[in-house]
Amino acid sequence: MFDTLTARFEDLFYKIKNKGKLSPTDLDSALREIKLALLEADVNFKVVKEFLENVKTKATGEKILESITPYQQVVKIVNEEIIKMLGPSSGGISFSSSGPTIIMVMGLQGSGKTSSVIKLANYINSKFSRKVSIVAADIYRPAAVQQLKDMAKNINVDVFFQSGLDPVSISSKGVEFFRKNGSDVIIIDTAGRLQIDRDMMDEIANIRKKINPHLIYLVLDAMTGQEAVNIAYGFNEKVEYDGIIMTKLDSDTRGGAALSVYHVVKKPIEFISTGEKIEDFDLFHPERMASRILGMGDILTLVEKAEEVVSEKEAKLIEEKIYKNELNFEDFISQLRSIKKIGSLDKIFSMIPVPAINKNKVAGKINLDDSYIDRIEAIINSMTVEERRKPHIINGSRRKRIAKGSGSSVTEINKLLKQFSKTRQLLKQYSGTKGKSGMPF
Repeated sequence: MFDTLTARFEDLFYKIKNKGKLSPTDLDSALREIKLALLEADVNFKVVKEFLENVKTKATGEKILESITPYQQVVKIVNEEIIKMLGPSSGGISFSSSGPTIIMVMGLQGSGKTSSVIKLANYINSKFSRKVSIVAADIYRPAAVQQLKDMAKNINVDVFFQSGLDPVSISSKGVEFFRKNGSDVIIIDTAGRLQIDRDMMDEIANIRKKINPHLIYLVLDAMTGQEAVNIAYGFNEKVEYDGIIMTKLDSDTRGGAALSVYHVVKKPIEFISTGEKIEDFDLFHPERMASRILGMGDILTLVEKAEEVVSEKEAKLIEEKIYKNELNFEDFISQLRSIKKIGSLDKIFSMIPVPAINKNKVAGKINLDDSYIDRIEAIINSMTVEERRKPHIINGSRRKRIAKGSGSSVTEINKLLKQFSKTRQLLKQYSGTKGKSGMPF
């Protein structure tokens, strides 16, 4: 996510950090590099121009240029302006005080609209324990209704569809059906097109007029860059909407769409889709996104995701075992499975605030492919219960058996045992330090 832009900013900040003070010439040079970085990221030119003007206004002056920490001052200013560029934080979903909350989702074909409908339904269901239902009003794309039904079945959500009707009638009947059946939230998946056209806009406008939804979301594909901004503008001209669901951010190394869309259409990004899994769907936090763009990680999101998969009771139990130096492979495999629930190693690594140069060194030593965890899990699964609970009993013959059972080599078994032993020692030291000072360092 934003890899190219992040690398440019980190390189720029590294140069500034090595200077004791910043001259006006240094600042102009830095602004030129920022301009090039943003334009290469396919950020709208007007957005870039306003961004640079704001940064220059705040950074020019004796307070910054004569500061003993010009690097920190410039980073702070750039961070604040990127947050402004990204728009306001998501307000989440405002549920109707009476009757079901009706949400209409629209977008072009290929933008990830149907997947976003499923992810949104799952998000509402899991976060708020609301009964969510979906109306399938996309009658034009081949197999669109069946795809929606198949995906909805995986999250136990009902789908309404009636053949022989137009999308407006389907939407109306679907809402009425689920209203009678006690649904808390009804999501309408409208028909997409390959491009914006009058018929599509008229159809969506008619659904809106007939249904009067509480919320309307536009789905945009981050990979399309400036075209996504044009689409957002085109939809807003014809059918005003409340917010944007930005998809495929995990595949977008540039970031032009996310950085431009709010400035152009003044519609906030409400949700972001960051992967293929149903759980890869989150509220949009501009301050966290800005932190990632500037190479400072996103610890808050990482902590939130960890809390979702590890209960407080489990965390306390692990903490006690670490303190007593009793951590074993059963605990270890449990934690590995929790990590897999959070996301890929690559995604987790991107949230950790480590300078790019150090990340590259670590990435070279660790295979960030998910198969890395799978191989470790296979090795641990090949151990007996006693071996998992008492790793110290694993001798030469046991290592050969484990290697054979997991399709690994004895060398890999030795490496894992050595790493596990070092990890236990480090965690024991950490727990001792924490116990004395309350701090992990």
